[in-house]
Amino acid sequence: MNIEHMKDNEIDIAVISSDEQLIVDTQSALDLAMTVKYETGATNIIINKSAVCEEFFILSSGMAGEILQKFINYHVRIAIYGDYSHYTSKPLKDFIYESNNGNDFFFVSTKEEAMQKLTGTQ
Repeated sequence: MNIEHMKDNEIDIAVISSDEQLIVDTQSALDLAMTVKYETGATNIIINKSAVCEEFFILSSGMAGEILQKFINYHVRIAIYGDYSHYTSKPLKDFIYESNNGNDFFFVSTKEEAMQKLTGTQ
């Protein structure tokens, strides 16, 4: 895992890149957030979708909701970038839509869009 610390619009952001899945359950998501906060001081995270396990995107598993709640409790904001076009689940599409219209959790196509969402410059 590589963590790149950036500052944009006076907002600290950690851009994470990894060849392996980093978020596989609620605890690993929380561990990631706390590692990033400890190493960079940032509570805004950008991560590639490939670093998130597929179970996260099956809403009936409850994983997405648990992780979102933990991140909100710890004041962590995250933008996950990647291709979501192959998902056909209406509940997941609704979840993505609602998240993208909020302030804390975003699903976007590119790293640049992720940066814009977290800095409020979209």
